[in-house]
Amino acid sequence: MLDESLLDTPEGLAAADRLGLLRGAAEAGARVRTAARHAAEAGVGDLKPDGRPRAVLIAGPGAAATHTADLLGTLAGVGSPVVRLAPAGVAPAAGALRWELPGWAGSVDLLLIATPDGTEPSLSLLADQAYRRGCTVVGVAPPHTPLAEAVDGAHGLFVPMATAPYDQGEPVAASSPGVFWALLTPLLALLDRIGLLTAPPEALEKVADRLDHIAERCGPAIATYSNSAKTLAAELADALPVVWTEGTSAGPAGRRFAAALAELAGRPALVAELPEALAEHSALLAGPLAASADPDDFFRDRVEEPPALHARVVLLRDRPIGGLTAAPAARDVALSHDTPISELEPEEGGELETLAELIAVTDFAAVYLALASGA
Repeated sequence: MLDESLLDTPEGLAAADRLGLLRGAAEAGARVRTAARHAAEAGVGDLKPDGRPRAVLIAGPGAAATHTADLLGTLAGVGSPVVRLAPAGVAPAAGALRWELPGWAGSVDLLLIATPDGTEPSLSLLADQAYRRGCTVVGVAPPHTPLAEAVDGAHGLFVPMATAPYDQGEPVAASSPGVFWALLTPLLALLDRIGLLTAPPEALEKVADRLDHIAERCGPAIATYSNSAKTLAAELADALPVVWTEGTSAGPAGRRFAAALAELAGRPALVAELPEALAEHSALLAGPLAASADPDDFFRDRVEEPPALHARVVLLRDRPIGGLTAAPAARDVALSHDTPISELEPEEGGELETLAELIAVTDFAAVYLALASGA
């Protein structure tokens, strides 16, 4: 059950936030600026690439590396050379995970290693293997870790991760907003430098400004009725989120939101892109999860029986209403099945800014849902 009163009690939210998730969300803009500065100090701006790499391989543990690879691949566009190296292993622990380079990797490829830990033995071995194959190696991780030494030994480029003091306490959640932006920002700067996507320093500064703006609008001190993140969290209290995205860059935001709901709030969610989502989820909305599927029963025990779980559509869009859009059809489908719908659309701006806004608002919503439901 969601404690909605907690949403409007900043002191209570702070007391419940043992992992510093709200702080991570609020400080996302500062993390972007610090990470961009670390990238510049590491020499990213001084690189003189000899053409684009054939493939950009990304290795790292957990949701942060997965979301980073997803977003970078989307921003790189059609024919993206970004490939995530998924780990194998018997447990999600630093010493148990194993990464391997594909057999074709060689001197025309780039290996990016992104981790909030840096103690994974297999990632250090991966850096050495890449060096012997002739791959260029770039690492983003906390400083003074075994991975930092391995990247240096591979004659690669190491960028210290932008960390906060509270990162050193409780184990950091992989979906933590602070971790995500600390890993992503240096890689955006690097891939801009090699011409794979567009993320110049001024664009990263605008991203930081937009994240600061969302932190002001969605922070703990802002009441639920005027706080889009708290409102969304309350709307999803007893619902199965069905996340529909429209627009290229909204896809990664929706997938990250679904993953954050699972990891932080312990809530399942489905995600799909419009217009295909209308066909993929039509049977779901017409089935037992539809609001109309639970007619009011006079004999039902409303005290002892928990409320039935019903679907709620969350529509994430990264482009304005005008132009080619499936949003009206999505609303019609949802409402025809008595399914409520929540909509998020960013303010105008560049692709990185609008994407950052969608990620920031949904990050706050996932954190609020986690804290208010005692997850």
